[in-house]
Amino acid sequence: MSTLLWILFSFLCGALPFSIWISQLAGADPRNVGDRNPGATNALKAGGWKPGLAVLLLDVSKAAAPVGLAYQLFGLRGFGMLAVALAPMLGHAYSPFLHFKGGKALATTLGVWIGLTFWDVPLVALAGVVFWFLLLKNSGWTVLLTLLGMGAYLIWFRPESLLLQVLGAQAVLLLWKHRFDLRQNPLARFTARQEKA
Repeated sequence: MSTLLWILFSFLCGALPFSIWISQLAGADPRNVGDRNPGATNALKAGGWKPGLAVLLLDVSKAAAPVGLAYQLFGLRGFGMLAVALAPMLGHAYSPFLHFKGGKALATTLGVWIGLTFWDVPLVALAGVVFWFLLLKNSGWTVLLTLLGMGAYLIWFRPESLLLQVLGAQAVLLLWKHRFDLRQNPLARFTARQEKA
C-alpha cells in the first residue's frame, strides 16, 4: 500500500463519527450536551456510561488500528508515517461525515500512541490526564501539561525523532482545539476557594 493510501485510510478511519452513531442508537445526540463536540465525553453525558464507553473504545481503536498496521506491521517510517499518525486525529477533528466538524481528538491521540508504542507512552498520557484534570478541572490546561509530561518522557526514555515529531504535530492540533479552555485561569478554582474562605 502506498504512503498516500495509508494517509487516506488513516484519515477515513479517524473520520468515522462513532459518537454520533452510537449515541443515536441510545436515542441521544452528543452535540446537544456539554461543549457540543461529538466525542466520547459528550456521548457519556448524552447517553450514559454504555454508549460513552463504546464510543471511547471505538475512537481509540479507529486511530490505533491504521497507525499500528502502518508502523508495526508494514514498517512505514519518516514523513509518511508522521502524516499517517496525524491523519486519524485530523479525521476525527474535521470529519467529512459531519461537514468537516468534529471532536477534540483526545481519544484518537491515545489510539495513535497505542499504535506507535503499545503501552508505555499511553500510560504516561493517561496518568497525566487523570492527575492534571483532577487537580485543575480544566481540559485545555490538562492537555497542555500532559503534553509537556509526554515530551519529557520521550526525551528522557525514547528520544526517537519520529515520536517527537508526532507529539509536536499533535500538540498543535490539540492546543488549537482546546484554545478556548486555555484562555481560562488554570488556578481559578483555587482562587475561588480562597475567596470563599
